[in-house]
Amino acid sequence: MRLLGLDPGLRNTGWGVIDVVDNRLRHVADGVIRSDASLSLAERLTQLFDGVNGVIAQWEPEEAAVEETFVNKNPESTLKLGQARGVVLLAPAKAGLVVGEYAAALVKQSVVGTGRAAKQQVGMMVRTLLPGCLAATPDAADALAVAICHAHHRSTQKRLARALS
Repeated sequence: MRLLGLDPGLRNTGWGVIDVVDNRLRHVADGVIRSDASLSLAERLTQLFDGVNGVIAQWEPEEAAVEETFVNKNPESTLKLGQARGVVLLAPAKAGLVVGEYAAALVKQSVVGTGRAAKQQVGMMVRTLLPGCLAATPDAADALAVAICHAHHRSTQKRLARALS
């Protein structure tokens, strides 16, 4: 199963692709989609949408996962992040992928073992869990962490469904 993790942001949206075989994870690719701050909001959101579509076309994931938005102290920033997140959710959904959503604390808990982990800890654990992965940026490492979280939770949900049926 190939999974795409996405860490939405208006300026930088991290993405990471992993393969899951049984209980083994393998790093495939990662990167960042950047929007041009000199453009209008609509144009920047279009850049994000096109960028996520490009990642999907290139790496052909079977499912995607997106980190949920947290509330900032600045309402305008929170609104813009929410709009970016909406576009990042829309692209894989429109491509026909199942899209999971995970709170940042749950992603950190799944990867590091604590929901209050620092970005550096998340990056270190991503590199530990995915040997050979350099994670281009902290945003890419966060996206890989979202994909890892989805892999763990997806596996648990499948086992639970089998047990209940």
